[in-house]
Amino acid sequence: MSGRVYRLHSTLELPLEDVLDYFENNPELPPEVEDVDITRRNNTLIIKAVSADDNLSKYTPTAQLKASVTENRVYEEEPPRAGAPNWGREEEEEIPSELVEFACFKGDLETVLQNTALQYPMFLVLREVALRSEKGTLTAITEDDGDLHATRIVEGERRAASVEVVENPQQNGSSDTGINWRDNKFIS
Repeated sequence: MSGRVYRLHSTLELPLEDVLDYFENNPELPPEVEDVDITRRNNTLIIKAVSADDNLSKYTPTAQLKASVTENRVYEEEPPRAGAPNWGREEEEEIPSELVEFACFKGDLETVLQNTALQYPMFLVLREVALRSEKGTLTAITEDDGDLHATRIVEGERRAASVEVVENPQQNGSSDTGINWRDNKFIS
C-alpha cells in the first residue's frame, strides 16, 4: 500500500478509556502496521506504529499519533446554567458527575500525526478512531495509488468532502479583503 497525507486537521476528543479499549480489542490494522505501542508521558498519549516490514531500520522513527490528555467533568444530566432563576428549588441539589480523562487529538499534520515512515497507514488508524468519536472533526487530503482523497468526519460520522484544484487560490475572492502591503502609504 502506498499513500501520503498532505493536509490534516483534527479537533477530536474521546474518552481515554474508549481509545485504550479500541486498541486492546485487537482492531484490524493496515497490513504495514503489525501492532501499536501506546505510551503515556504525563498528559500526552503517544500511539506509535510497529512496522510489519523487517527491512525498515530499527532507528527509523515510525509514524505516531499524539494526543493530549485532559480531565473533564461529565454530568449525568444537564447542569443548571449560571444565572438561571432558582424558582421552586428550596435547597441546592448536587448533580451526579464524574471526572473523565479525554484523549484530545487536536492540531494539524505535524502535531497529531508525526514522522513519515508508515504515515498513511497510521492515518487510516486515526480515521478509525475518528469514527468512534462523539466530539470533534477530522479533515484531511490524502493520496492513495495516485488518486487524491478528501476525508471529513464530524462527530463520528463520515461527511461529504471533495478536493478542489484551482489555478490561482487568490481568485476565490479572498484577495479583495486583504491588505495590499506593496502599495501601503504607511509603510515606505
